[in-house]
Amino acid sequence: MEPKWDNKIQYLLTCIGFAVGIGNVWRFPYLCQIYGGGAFLIPYLIALVFEGLPLLYLEMAIGQRLRLGSIGAWNSISPFLGGVGIASMIVSLLICLFYNTIMAWILWYFFHSFQNPLPWTQCPLNENRTGYNAECEKSTPVNYFWYRETLNITRSIDDSGSLQWGLVICLASAWCVLYICFIKGIESIGKAVYVTTTFPYLVLTIFLVRGLTLPGATDGLVYLFTPDWDILMNPQVWLDAATQIFFSLSVAFGGLIAFASYNDEKNNCERDAVLVGIINSATSLYASIPIFSILGFKANNAYNACLQGNILDLTNEFDISDQNITTENYDDWLAYLNRTFPDKLARVVLTPCDLEKFLDQSASGTGLAFIAFTEAVISMPGSQVWAILFFIMLFSLGLSSMFGNLEGVLTPIRDLKLVPKWIPRIACLMCFLIALIFTQGSGNYWVEVFNSYVGSVPLLIIAVFEVIGVIYIRGMKTFSDDILFMNGRRPNIYWKICWWFISPVMLVVVFIAYVVIQIQKHPVYPAWNPDYVSRISVGMQQHGTKSSHRSKRITCYVLKSVCNLSA
Repeated sequence: MEPKWDNKIQYLLTCIGFAVGIGNVWRFPYLCQIYGGGAFLIPYLIALVFEGLPLLYLEMAIGQRLRLGSIGAWNSISPFLGGVGIASMIVSLLICLFYNTIMAWILWYFFHSFQNPLPWTQCPLNENRTGYNAECEKSTPVNYFWYRETLNITRSIDDSGSLQWGLVICLASAWCVLYICFIKGIESIGKAVYVTTTFPYLVLTIFLVRGLTLPGATDGLVYLFTPDWDILMNPQVWLDAATQIFFSLSVAFGGLIAFASYNDEKNNCERDAVLVGIINSATSLYASIPIFSILGFKANNAYNACLQGNILDLTNEFDISDQNITTENYDDWLAYLNRTFPDKLARVVLTPCDLEKFLDQSASGTGLAFIAFTEAVISMPGSQVWAILFFIMLFSLGLSSMFGNLEGVLTPIRDLKLVPKWIPRIACLMCFLIALIFTQGSGNYWVEVFNSYVGSVPLLIIAVFEVIGVIYIRGMKTFSDDILFMNGRRPNIYWKICWWFISPVMLVVVFIAYVVIQIQKHPVYPAWNPDYVSRISVGMQQHGTKSSHRSKRITCYVLKSVCNLSA
């Protein structure tokens, strides 16, 4: 007997959990901030309407109608399209490997969040216990804990380093949790999503209420959403908007086709696609508010600390009574001293304090989760509680996405019926063993390489062939008949135009633009410079590892794109 969802809510929660992932929290707010605030929503919504939703609808419909995983579905449409399903399965497998490593990092921080004070609050003592660790003092405690205590990162991708046994344990824990959720297939997944999909919204709401009450929250939100309409003339904005909505909805992974295959045949998949797409985008916007409220609080603290340092220098130089100069009247005092004692003021070395500059120091990806946000949490009252909640939320988001990634691997394997039934049961163990490469000192480099290349061009190519396969090989008339059978009505003109022309053209344009930009970026990798790498990677110790030219470029690229360290 074919497995089915217990009810429609389970199916929707699973699809929403698959679509709404960690990227909604640590990628979308960053893009919105750097690309004109509210102005970024225009290309983002255009990409959602003409690219994201049509592809989402197409995958849900074809999976529900054919009731097969990705390989079986595309083979039944045409034997020549079997490679599309195999490609989806391979991409999902590779994403599983590095994505669950990120889950292991999250667990590592979650376990350490129970310490008081938080371990990234201050630098550790040196070996003689006569002062703080010199390497840490050159950077910050937050950076040191991430790059040295967590990753113990090496200076080159060629230098693997040793296994970080703390991360190995966390990685094993992450795969064990995933295995438990997969023990009974969609029956156990359907139960788990009640928690993994809904809990992040509860935490986001708690962070929203708390974040809006923090000093500086308004500065963060104003900075995030203030529109810069001129930036819409930049083609990179449109490219990033198109790729963000494409990857955010998790199309072309094969997981949505697998989930839809367990549906009843008479199910309105059009309504499901629109609902999942809108909830996914709304979640991105909703997550941006608490994230940038807290980052605004962090920037406000840094700005005030900068002013306090200048106030102390001015007070000592001019013998001004304590408390006379405050952060509120600092500018007035500076203007007064400049008028009355310009020569003496010129001798005082004041640090430039610009709130806008501190707000600019936001980050995306691991830079946001493990550096910027953890640094902000330190200054919040009850920092342990907020750290625990934040990492539970990230783990729940990641776990829901892993359900879709792993299902995109297991369902096609079961459809092939070429391997013993026990093979899928040990899939988690095999993936864990392979993923040990990411727990080495060079693991962060490999994660970034996988993240940059596995989940980009391959998915764009797969999506193009999916549209071609359904609309031009299976045929629009046959596909319309399929939707008539499932929904009780044929697709309207909007869906047809998108499938016929708009969506495939947008995908091809995005693919070409992506390739062109990568070619343009290729020659600008920074030259191999030990000082550059040392500065970026927390002042790491010199050693005599000899690396190939290619690995040096990869190392510099990873450090440049991931390491968001203070200069």
